[in-house]
Amino acid sequence: MKKKLVALTGAGISAESGLATFRASDGLWENHRIEDVATPEGWAVNPALVLEFYNQRRGAARAAQPNAGHLALAELERDFEVVIVTQNVDDLHERAGSSRVIHLHGKLLEARSSRHEELVYLLDSDRIELGQLCEKGHQLRPNIVWFGEAVPLLELAAHEAATADVFLVVGTSLQVYPAAGLVDYVRRGTPIYIIDPHRPPVNSRPNQHFITEPATIGVAQVAAELLGRL
Repeated sequence: MKKKLVALTGAGISAESGLATFRASDGLWENHRIEDVATPEGWAVNPALVLEFYNQRRGAARAAQPNAGHLALAELERDFEVVIVTQNVDDLHERAGSSRVIHLHGKLLEARSSRHEELVYLLDSDRIELGQLCEKGHQLRPNIVWFGEAVPLLELAAHEAATADVFLVVGTSLQVYPAAGLVDYVRRGTPIYIIDPHRPPVNSRPNQHFITEPATIGVAQVAAELLGRL
């Protein structure tokens, strides 16, 4: 039976494919206040702004390509049972070949009803327009988990973390909760590899390893080490 490898990925891995990280040092996201484009309150005040913001993000995501970090995680499926838990809303993991991807914060290439969250639609274009409605007559919105909203897949992700034989953290600062708390579910003594050029501040624990490299380099390094131990 293959060992289970769970990888928690964040904005850093997508940044290496040219996608902007979520929050810049000035607190803005693509020159917008987070509160205006990534909260239910922002949606209530100006849905047209929110839709256009994500329409632009969607176009950028479709144009981006998986990088060596995405590809290395996908290749690990040859030797491990791999589960990707990602904070990213793009589909680069899937396009790289990963078969089990849990999107904690939703999927950019999907729309959902603004009233009935179970009504989800795969988009065949880059745009959601104001006036575009679900089958029950309510405005469509991006299928994104905004600040202040519940994270529906968190319990599933916590279960995967708790049953991991190896846990990777790739391209995330471990500062955005509740996703950052998944590390706490990992069994004590399970190897944890934290791959990030900017070493995230985390509590020390047994069998924890830091690889201060970008994902395009660091994931391959960890993969080589893990395969050498099999």
